Amino acid sequence: MSESRKKINWYPGHMAKTRRQLQDQIRRIDLIMEICDARLPYSSRNPELTALAAGKRHMLFLNKCDLADPAVSAKWISAFRDEGIEAYLMNAARLKSKEIISLIDKATKEIVEKALDKGVRKTVKAMIVGIPNVGKSTLINHLYGRNVSRIGDKPGVTRSNQWVKVSPYLELLDTPGLLWPRLEDQDAARRLCYIGSIKDDVIDLYDLTISLLEDLCLIIPDRVKERFHIQDTDLKGIELLDEVCRGRGWLLKGNQYDYDRCCSVVMDEFRGGKLGRITMECPEGMND
Repeated sequence: MSESRKKINWYPGHMAKTRRQLQDQIRRIDLIMEICDARLPYSSRNPELTALAAGKRHMLFLNKCDLADPAVSAKWISAFRDEGIEAYLMNAARLKSKEIISLIDKATKEIVEKALDKGVRKTVKAMIVGIPNVGKSTLINHLYGRNVSRIGDKPGVTRSNQWVKVSPYLELLDTPGLLWPRLEDQDAARRLCYIGSIKDDVIDLYDLTISLLEDLCLIIPDRVKERFHIQDTDLKGIELLDEVCRGRGWLLKGNQYDYDRCCSVVMDEFRGGKLGRITMECPEGMND
């Protein structure tokens, strides 16, 4: 990361409150369902959640898998399972609810059977956790069968814990997205900005767009050339932004480059999957 880039750090007050609430609720939880973004399986996981989940059944869902490279996603699932993490690919917007319910039943079977041995028909309580904008509320709405939890394509929509009764014996706790107080890994913080987990209005969008384009030129150079009508993917900084503006014809009067439009469209096209299925992190070396 360039030394001139502004340090990214976004931790609204409600997130500190969320962490305290999670610690209070965790004692009553049977299962933790963590949601991360399949395009960023490393950066979109909050390391604090591992400590919070200690001693509890824990499932990890790589959501938005339809936007991620399937071959890389398969590597991530294998890597997580090698670590003993129960991991699954998911597209919360188009999931089959019965499949997720079946996984929940399987994960909590031992707990339910122990309760039955004591003559109790247990209601399973599962907590949905994850950083902002990874699809927690979308998952709950699909499992519930209608919109019961607020959703949006920006972080910070869910602001408080909400219990949702999915069936007579299954309750889900929807929680606000939880980042960590100090984003020490600025490469990871920058990637979180790419997918919209950190609000655009707290960062330098010009700088972020340049960074995204530079990363895309390394990962998918041919697609960048085709989508933005450029030839040289070795360009860096403002020269790369200029080249993209020229390629797509984003010009103002006097042939001035329309940087605002460029930044807006590039971000929207990446987030919307118009550049194809992209995973920006591979499991090799991420935990070094």
